[in-house]
Amino acid sequence: MNPSLATLTTVVAAYLVGSISFAVVVSKLFGLPDPHSYGSGNPGATNVLRTGNKSAALLTLVGDGVKGFAAVVIAYHLGISWGDASLATAGAALAVFLGHLYPIFHRFKGGKGVSTAAGIVFGLSWQLGLSLMIVWLAVALVFRFSSLAAIIAAIAAPPLGFYFIGQWPEAWALIPIALLLLWRHRANIRKLFSGTETKIGA
Repeated sequence: MNPSLATLTTVVAAYLVGSISFAVVVSKLFGLPDPHSYGSGNPGATNVLRTGNKSAALLTLVGDGVKGFAAVVIAYHLGISWGDASLATAGAALAVFLGHLYPIFHRFKGGKGVSTAAGIVFGLSWQLGLSLMIVWLAVALVFRFSSLAAIIAAIAAPPLGFYFIGQWPEAWALIPIALLLLWRHRANIRKLFSGTETKIGA
């Protein structure tokens, strides 16, 4: 297969994988209501947890993370075979994230992308993933805002990406991913400024 066509096919496949909303899938398996229909309306682990079903929330969290991890790792290994692993990996990283945010299987109504982004960064570099996890945990423990932790981690992702990965397409892909994650948290940002954001455990 032509390398360009192979890369494009990989990117499209990554988007389709990203479009699988585990919040919706898991909710159906557990007989729970559609996560779009209650709470924040966000199909993610946090909203699924509002049903009181911790197992369903955990499966959602893991599923959304694994799809991001798997997409970039598989793209990397496939890309090696046609000599363009870096571009294929970067394209898959952005595509799987876009799929989660705007899933074609769920009328383009996706989640905020934190779990999927976490899977992506661990797939790109375990050092990067570990560093961002430490950033998230530090902010969450000190300020007790999950959204703030995600926002700070998103801001830290591109510079840390360039540090651990270098000036490669994978690191550059973290910029639009971070910007999209911030955009999806715009309501949380407004609540943080107004002092109405809910704290962890509240």
